Amino acid sequence: MNPALRLLYLCLAWLMVGLGVIGAFLPILPTTPFLLLAAGLFARASPRLEQWLLNHRVFGASLRLWREKGAISRRAKTGAVSLMAASFGLFLFFGNPSLSLAVIVAAAMALPAVFILTRPAE
Repeated sequence: MNPALRLLYLCLAWLMVGLGVIGAFLPILPTTPFLLLAAGLFARASPRLEQWLLNHRVFGASLRLWREKGAISRRAKTGAVSLMAASFGLFLFFGNPSLSLAVIVAAAMALPAVFILTRPAE
């Protein structure tokens, strides 16, 4: 592989890892999609780092489950959808949005919730 392209993949992968870690602490930023991207980028640039991520104590199981079966654990589904619903409730309560804004936000939150809920569960 071209060394410049490998370096680009590595930099992007580490950026995705960083965003994923930040997402673990910020409810508006997802974790798993960034880590899935990181695993894919590491697969092209460094199989050793890909294995490190797939075997990670905290994130590895969900990444392997998605990669192998396209599945999301029941616990992760429950947590994700519950936090989305709670976030929407807080938005309604504290934001006092107009009806049109509330509908737009509800639709924007419903689409990923439906995606999550329709994935196989393990």
